[in-house]
Amino acid sequence: MTGIPTISVDAMGGDLGPRAVVEGIVQALKRWPDRQTKYLLHGDQAELQPLLDEYPAVAAVCELRHSDSQVQMTDKPSEAVRRARGSSMWNAIQCVKSGEADAIVSSGNTGALMAISKVILRMKKGVHRPAISANWPTPKGHTVVLDVGANVQCGATQLVEFAIMGEAFHRAVFGESKPKVGLLNVGQEELKGNDIVREADGLIRNSGLDLDYQGFIEGNDISAGNIDVVVTDGFTGNIALKTAEGTARLVAGWVREALTSSLLAKLAAGLLSLGALDRLRQRMDPRYINGGVLLGLKGIVVKSHGGADGEGFASALGLGYAMAQSNFMPELRRMLDKFMDFDEQEKMAE
Repeated sequence: MTGIPTISVDAMGGDLGPRAVVEGIVQALKRWPDRQTKYLLHGDQAELQPLLDEYPAVAAVCELRHSDSQVQMTDKPSEAVRRARGSSMWNAIQCVKSGEADAIVSSGNTGALMAISKVILRMKKGVHRPAISANWPTPKGHTVVLDVGANVQCGATQLVEFAIMGEAFHRAVFGESKPKVGLLNVGQEELKGNDIVREADGLIRNSGLDLDYQGFIEGNDISAGNIDVVVTDGFTGNIALKTAEGTARLVAGWVREALTSSLLAKLAAGLLSLGALDRLRQRMDPRYINGGVLLGLKGIVVKSHGGADGEGFASALGLGYAMAQSNFMPELRRMLDKFMDFDEQEKMAE
């Protein structure tokens, strides 16, 4: 794309409200001072304008768009779709549809965001349902895991679609020319797993897709860094993600406790490089990898954690920027077309 990227923001979504969103833009400006980005803020002008007045640097890069209503975190997706027209979430997504914005970021109701995005943006041809991706930190960089919550149950064809979308996403955001793709299973042997996982394995192997497919992998492979894209259903992926977040907070707490448990420990901590401690803190802090993309839509939709503060929301904004600057959409179209041709040939052979 050319020009300055424009990010459409649902400023009313999330548990912490508009302040977390505005403070997220503050943190984004600090983290990436060389990036030129325009933000369309959708929400209640009475709540947002005082925050923009408080942060002039944010006001300089934002355009406020008043919305009369908002989608509640408790709304069911079907109810949200019926009542969402004119809400901050609806209007933010609509800007991507109209071409005013390159991506939309929201901390709001996940189910509602998924449902409204499908209504407004529609699905890409060849994708049955969107998948939510998560960026998993590893010693070698990041592993993309999908799905992490959008599809509790998946068929074999859906898992293949996830593999295609995850591989294209990793190439677009992290620049890996040939990401390694693995299918999450309870073991690496061919006979392990249920029928759906084994069928998906066969489809990937026989489809002729240009994927660096590594076969079955296990849960301990996710964080090892040897696999770039981990494919699974939303039920398993969401549990794995929440478990990892909880473990990171637990270990971070242990480190903090160890460094402050006694005067000697505090003196030892004082001898350590402050920069090194900051880098360790960031690598263990889930806020710095916050944000998942709803893959498979005809537009870029980034879901921030509902409880994200300013630091966390900044990470989601950074992901939206990276997606807006990438060639993800045309690459995904190319791979989906190839799989659709294979699938059609299989059906004709039957």
